[in-house]
Amino acid sequence: MRLKPGALLRFYSLCGILIQVAATKSRGRGSQGQFPLTQNVTVVEGGTANLTCRVDQNDNTSLQWSNPAQQTLYFDDKKALRDNRIELVRASWHELSISVSDVSLSDEGQYTCSLFTMPVKTSKAFLTVLGVPEKPQITGFTSPVMEGERMQITCKTSGSKPAADIRWFKNDKEVKDVKYLKEEDANRKTFTVSSTLDFLVDRSDDGAVLSCRVDHESLNSTPQIAMQVLEIHYTPLVKIISSNSWPEEGQSIVLTCESKGKPVPEPVLWTKDGGELPDPERMVVNGRVLSISFLNKTDNGTYRCEAKNPIGRNSTEYVLIVHDPNAFAGKTGPDHALIGGIVAVVVFVTLCSIILLGRYLARHKGTYLTNEAKGAEDAPDADTAIINAEGSQVNAEEKKEYFI
Repeated sequence: MRLKPGALLRFYSLCGILIQVAATKSRGRGSQGQFPLTQNVTVVEGGTANLTCRVDQNDNTSLQWSNPAQQTLYFDDKKALRDNRIELVRASWHELSISVSDVSLSDEGQYTCSLFTMPVKTSKAFLTVLGVPEKPQITGFTSPVMEGERMQITCKTSGSKPAADIRWFKNDKEVKDVKYLKEEDANRKTFTVSSTLDFLVDRSDDGAVLSCRVDHESLNSTPQIAMQVLEIHYTPLVKIISSNSWPEEGQSIVLTCESKGKPVPEPVLWTKDGGELPDPERMVVNGRVLSISFLNKTDNGTYRCEAKNPIGRNSTEYVLIVHDPNAFAGKTGPDHALIGGIVAVVVFVTLCSIILLGRYLARHKGTYLTNEAKGAEDAPDADTAIINAEGSQVNAEEKKEYFI
């Protein structure tokens, strides 16, 4: 006769009670040192959980595992619950180990190991089931994006237990300023989490890789990642590069117009002083390059390079100054004209000085009448000296003294 699972369960439970009562008198005192030992178990959804119950001192007393619903799973080595996922690992007087494969979230809860002494001793083991987050999805992304526009993209993942953590990266550098939202799923056991990245795009973001990374303890340190490459459209950036930093007459020069934009700019436009290039024979445009041969002073001016794409246009200028090679060479040697001028000035100043000195000496050359000639030496007073001086004018020529 085949027993139903419920009847079989009651039978094993009754057997356990009878064994317990029969062994009470003979082992009552010795059973005081017996106690079952268990450990909590954490397993990822879909994995296998191993539940182990050990007794260090056991005098042939039965062990039993029960699930959170208090249904007997195993009584010693006897399987009580018909569930193909549950298997016996080891059964002895000192250990009862079972395994539960393909664990689901509904298997989570408190499992009980019972040692049928008098009274019955139990030990609890909590089975924690981790919900694996789904692969993240990025939404709200549009491509291409115009420079200066605001971008809002969201990364979402569901089914995590506990709630997963989401982080954003731009070219492997973490972005901190993000919004995070956690919501409970319909099963009231797992969570859906999302994170929104909000920023203004710049031309430097073109080609950047945005990564949404989901971290969770069920992933064994291997995060789930969703990536998106940015494509930014922007107006051209223009720059002129000259092949000659000191162009001279007779030489040539090459001006290269570098333009970077997205989409790629159209062929550039070269102008001089706001108009067309005046000498097409010497001024040749090849793509982005302007070549001017046999430079002369008429080539001086402002050269403009303009580039455009569907987003916009931009330009830059280069001022060309053609130098005289002779004037440039004179700067490196002595200036003979300047030296000659300085010598002429020195000679002129010297001659002027000689002429002025001669005139001065001629003007101050003359006679000097001594006191003897004026009669001052023999005069007793001033009046007599004056009279004597007047009377002695006749003989003044005899007493002249000259200064040279």
